[in-house]
Amino acid sequence: MAKLFFRYGPMNSGKSTALLQVAHNYHERGQSVLVAKPCIDKKGGDKVISRLGVDRAVDILLAPDHSLLEQVLQRTTNSATTTACLLIDEAQFLSPAQVDDALNLAVFHDLPVIAYGLRTDFLTRAFPGSARLLEIAHQLEELKTICRCGKKAMFNARIGSEGILRKGEQVAIDGLAANYEALCAACYLNTAPTN
Repeated sequence: MAKLFFRYGPMNSGKSTALLQVAHNYHERGQSVLVAKPCIDKKGGDKVISRLGVDRAVDILLAPDHSLLEQVLQRTTNSATTTACLLIDEAQFLSPAQVDDALNLAVFHDLPVIAYGLRTDFLTRAFPGSARLLEIAHQLEELKTICRCGKKAMFNARIGSEGILRKGEQVAIDGLAANYEALCAACYLNTAPTN
């Protein structure tokens, strides 16, 4: 039986880079993958973009009301090649129903699914997609990065002109509507908030 994996980490922990590396590994071995991301992530348009400058076109751009299951089955049923894996970028933006679809694909369609995303938002609250992945994924893997102080970063601080913002909408895309910094708990809590 295939599994649903959730690989999570704060900003700049290499999630998109890791996804692109996995896609490359499959391709190098002559195997086909599908790459999906929620369309709410406007950064990169129809591509997964790594901060290292590597990118790849996505196969599926998911709207919030799209069925991941239907989208994947439509592409795999009509394909001349066998799909070896489904890779999902920015998985925190999936709906809980789409995460359930990912589990269905792994369990009932024997398609490994590897989802990459943030665990929490800038207020340290779980995204709905991430919460559901933490509840049902077969395997969890934390991707790590460091804070400005050198300790392990775990929080995604939204940064404004006056410092860390503590109010606002849950979603503001990095580089488009907001800037973020991965911080350890001490730096996140000890930085003066702004409104």
